[in-house]
Amino acid sequence: MAAPDPGIVYRADCPSRPILDQIADKWSMMAMAVLEEPRRFNDIKRRLEGVTQRVLTQTLRRLERNGMIVRRVLPTSPIGVEYSLTPLGESLREPFGRLYDWTVAHTGEIHESQRSYDERVRAERS
Repeated sequence: MAAPDPGIVYRADCPSRPILDQIADKWSMMAMAVLEEPRRFNDIKRRLEGVTQRVLTQTLRRLERNGMIVRRVLPTSPIGVEYSLTPLGESLREPFGRLYDWTVAHTGEIHESQRSYDERVRAERS
């Protein structure tokens, strides 16, 4: 069997593209971050300030479809739903944690770069 073309990741038809899109999506990663333990929908929504019910529903469905989380119907009255990470979703916690740590460590530097860029662009337009 031939080795896969390493350049395929740059092609529009690369099968990893939709997965990377979701992994890089802020709501997907934030939802997975709050699922360090199983949680109900409204608990997830309360923790993710700014997410709408519609966006969270879509995000959780995509994560479930991709095998990152599992949705479990609880035998309560009224019926409740709980979400939790699958082993595949759990395997993303460590690399996501490194990305989060990097983001926090460099936030000041990034904000300074943004400020400098914005000033330079304003000066060029004047």
